[in-house]
Amino acid sequence: MAPSPVTEEIASFENRNRGLLETIQHWLHKTPSLVPLTVLILSIATFGIILGGKFFSPFALTLILQQVAIVGIVGAAQSLIILTAGIDLSVGAIMVLSSVIMGQFTFRYGMPPELAIAAGLAVGSFCGAINGALIAYMRLPPFIVTLGMWQIVLATNFLYSANETIRSQDIQKSAQILQFFGNKINIGGAVFTYGVIAFVLLVILLAYVLNNTAWGRHVYAVGDDPEAAELSGVKVKRTLVSVYMLAGLICAFAGWALIGRIGSVSPTAGQFANIESITAVVIGGISLFGGRGSIMGMLFGALIVGVFSLGLRLIGTDPQWTYLLIGVLIIGAVAVDQWIRKVAA
Repeated sequence: MAPSPVTEEIASFENRNRGLLETIQHWLHKTPSLVPLTVLILSIATFGIILGGKFFSPFALTLILQQVAIVGIVGAAQSLIILTAGIDLSVGAIMVLSSVIMGQFTFRYGMPPELAIAAGLAVGSFCGAINGALIAYMRLPPFIVTLGMWQIVLATNFLYSANETIRSQDIQKSAQILQFFGNKINIGGAVFTYGVIAFVLLVILLAYVLNNTAWGRHVYAVGDDPEAAELSGVKVKRTLVSVYMLAGLICAFAGWALIGRIGSVSPTAGQFANIESITAVVIGGISLFGGRGSIMGMLFGALIVGVFSLGLRLIGTDPQWTYLLIGVLIIGAVAVDQWIRKVAA
């Protein structure tokens, strides 16, 4: 039987040729991390042309990785939460409190540093679990819950530590494992710290889990449409608690890496980690509305910030230009995300 005119019109509509702009829009909808990757490549090329070998030296390029490693680890935690359409303002405070716990348990109570590290990781996980439980079971807004947790953890940090900094020399004498992630490997002039290696491995692991496991698919489903996810059999509340708990654990791990980065245990370190992590996530193309984006995009976003910071510093410009350009990138990233969201999945 010959196809009806209506059928032919529908087929013609579905197979119509897209324009270049619409093709790009659909392409970016499928792989949003291409936007930050493109910006990263262009920024590296631009600074490379301006600065030449001074910027392209192995030391300079690996210095960028060292600078963004801590923010990147915290950004990995923030990525998981934003993928569920949430946000966590307490990530930086949890990171610092966990590092303080590790240091104080070692030097104030004489606990073996390995156990002190485990205690710090447990505290971070516990803080994340509280966030997740309040959001999932009491249906409180993530912004409000984590804002409150940020204040509570910040106050606990200063009250418990008495604003005391544990010096690098003291750590080197009896608890060098606390500085483990500050150890360096030199490969042909490129200097890699164990913290950088841990950051890259963490991103690769989370990228695999999110893309190849049922739990990862549930995270995306919850962020995209929690009600539809619930109807399809996803344990939405359990997934949310697990995400926030894992994020807390990752933040505590960042606290351990922070000790290696700065060499000491300081209750005032990493004060802007929450904002910096959100910056890396947004520039990295992860949608603030949840359900779309990739952890690799966050990696590119963190590297973009590092490239701009180092490049502008080597040029000799005022540091405020870095904040200005990053602010433009944040607004641009959100605008691109809104544009991409207009495409039907």
